[in-house]
Amino acid sequence: MTAIADLTAVELAAAIRTRAVSPVEAVEAALARIEDRKDLNAFMTICAERARMEAKSAETALRDGAASGPLHGIPFSVKDLTNTEGVRTTQGSALFADHVPTVDAVAVARMRAAGAILIGKTTTPEFGHKPFTEGPLFGRTLNPVNPAFTCGGSSGGAAVAVAAGMGPIALGTDGGGSIRIPAACCGVFGLKATLGAIPNLQAPDLFGANSYVGPIARTISDVRMMFDVLAGTDFRDPYGQAGLPSARRIRKGELPRIGLLLRCGNILDPEVEAAVVATMRRAEMLGMVVEPVELDLVGLEPHFLTFLRSLLLARLGPLAESHPHKFDPTLLVTIDVGRAYSASNLCEAQFARTVCFGSIQAILTQFDVIASPTLSTPALPVGLDPLGKIRIAGQEAGTIRGAWYPYTYPFNLTGHPALSMPCGFAANGLPIGLQLVGRWHEDRFLLDIAELFG
Repeated sequence: MTAIADLTAVELAAAIRTRAVSPVEAVEAALARIEDRKDLNAFMTICAERARMEAKSAETALRDGAASGPLHGIPFSVKDLTNTEGVRTTQGSALFADHVPTVDAVAVARMRAAGAILIGKTTTPEFGHKPFTEGPLFGRTLNPVNPAFTCGGSSGGAAVAVAAGMGPIALGTDGGGSIRIPAACCGVFGLKATLGAIPNLQAPDLFGANSYVGPIARTISDVRMMFDVLAGTDFRDPYGQAGLPSARRIRKGELPRIGLLLRCGNILDPEVEAAVVATMRRAEMLGMVVEPVELDLVGLEPHFLTFLRSLLLARLGPLAESHPHKFDPTLLVTIDVGRAYSASNLCEAQFARTVCFGSIQAILTQFDVIASPTLSTPALPVGLDPLGKIRIAGQEAGTIRGAWYPYTYPFNLTGHPALSMPCGFAANGLPIGLQLVGRWHEDRFLLDIAELFG
């Protein structure tokens, strides 16, 4: 019999509804797994007593016929960048080591309103600034497949927790691939939804937003369950004002057209290429049309860095000057480089963002989705300089951002929904991720297509 901690959210929800598993048992199983796998260092804060109290209340509500929603009694975790009422939220930083928000972020509030029970806050690099989940405040979070390789970032703790059964579902955030990168490294599913589909009011610039809150899970069905809970308009979000367009779904017998973006100006690991090509061949065997597309995404890296470094400088520059000893050294470097940018540079980055959006829209007039690797290689070894360069397939490939995940950050800028899903394994056992990108507000259609792959 499958252990309770290894049940998916869909399975667990069904078991709770039929009283085969109680919310108390579900929470205790997740907490026990967290204790058993504390070597992975996936959590910043564990709110065990609060979770136990809420589980007892959920069990009483179930007995009284007052279950609150589709996630009733299901434990979940939240990346420590996202505010949680009454539970410490550190941003992965010593500066906020004792910060306790007074309100939940919108996504957290919606999860709790649907009956989910918060069990803890997962690790993140300081302010989510790099793709490796490590930092001075908490150390390093380990990849559950092989600890010699990174779990990715910046939602590394969330992906590790889900992969290891420390709760079936988690909320991550994604400012340049931060849900999809660790999802690929840990062999789970991660969705960056359409801009505005899941409100993220913590972003300091809501009009130029490129940071998202979204689901991480072990199955596409669980991602769908979470998205249905999380998605919806919010009057305070400039991209979430109007009702979402009528959701396109796969009709019976409909087979999508897939534009395959195998390379985007980067060097690609042969094992990743083989896994993605094999998945596309299976798609063709199912009757889908797969044709190659061309798009230079690597060239967008300097402009993405302009946004990233300028934002971090604006948010943290004064604090970095007054409390440098409390910062991750790589974050200090990132902030400092941002001082060289001008207002013209920022406008040029906006121009490039607009051009990229137009290029992707043009492709999506011909295809239902774009498929690509999530990452150019499987998980990288631990201990690398996140600001340094890497080799891929025996060649000098460039910076980690431009060489390892050029497929992810452009879609933060353009707002298109993007999903990372497992599509095989390297010879050393590390997972390989496939990314699917869809049209704005066709998130559910994107999930339908992912589900076709089985």
